[in-house]
Amino acid sequence: MKVVVTGGAGFIGSHVTDALLAAGNEVHVVDNLVNGRKEDVPEGALLHEVDVLDTDALREIFKDADGVFHFAALPRVTYSYDYPEESHSANIDGTFSVLMAARDAGVRRVVYAGSSSSYGTQDTLPFTEDMQVRPVSLYAFQKFAGEEYARLFTENYGLETVTLRFFSVYGPRMRPDGGYALAIPKFLACRKEGKPLPITGDGSHTRDFTHVRDVVRACLSAMESSSVGGGEVINIAAGRNISVDALASLIGGEREYLDPRPGDAQDTYGDTARAQALLSWEPSITLEEGIEELKREWGIEV
Repeated sequence: MKVVVTGGAGFIGSHVTDALLAAGNEVHVVDNLVNGRKEDVPEGALLHEVDVLDTDALREIFKDADGVFHFAALPRVTYSYDYPEESHSANIDGTFSVLMAARDAGVRRVVYAGSSSSYGTQDTLPFTEDMQVRPVSLYAFQKFAGEEYARLFTENYGLETVTLRFFSVYGPRMRPDGGYALAIPKFLACRKEGKPLPITGDGSHTRDFTHVRDVVRACLSAMESSSVGGGEVINIAAGRNISVDALASLIGGEREYLDPRPGDAQDTYGDTARAQALLSWEPSITLEEGIEELKREWGIEV
């Protein structure tokens, strides 16, 4: 197949591109390299340095494509708080542009990267896809708006779509740099440098950390499965949550506690029954296994 990966120079997108190439597909990467890195684009993929807001350019790239994975975004809850206009444009207008281009180019299916942040704060755990979303950050709302756009393009135009709500994806190629780096790479970098691990809040908040290789398997299944394509929303999670304090214990080292960040939910924990039913998918890598692998990669004593 010819497949396009928006955000394919980024963390998740580059891993999906790797897998698509390994399966013998023709893969085109669309990335403006604001967050992505050219060196992370796997050899064999054709890179288009294009912003997803350029719908006309996307239409040309999408011609004869069987599927599109849409990962391009300006991520992170805190970034959307600090830069609301930029994140709105990239995450809502950018997704609309991708869907329009896919519709016009005759693409069969779009797999959209949703976010567990859309759930916000819920009264019960785990999170199931039929819960009413309660976004508590601009980023969370933006990702949810993309889900709704995808569903409506299926209902109104017949474009096959499926949304995967990712839960705290981690793994190789995560970067610790910048003010919006995620906890795991930031913790690893601090441990390697002998600095205290920075924890926002009291460390009691929990996350459902999901390994990127498990996420890749879910993405490929979502593109290929005959059971989806009707605008479904599916959790992709490890199906287990642990506190950030417990995560810090796995990585090791001293800790420092910082002020809480605006828009951070207290807990995330995803139910994976729908993924098992529709995608024949379930997580296979435990957090302990994933952290041990990363510590070896970073040269940290296991």
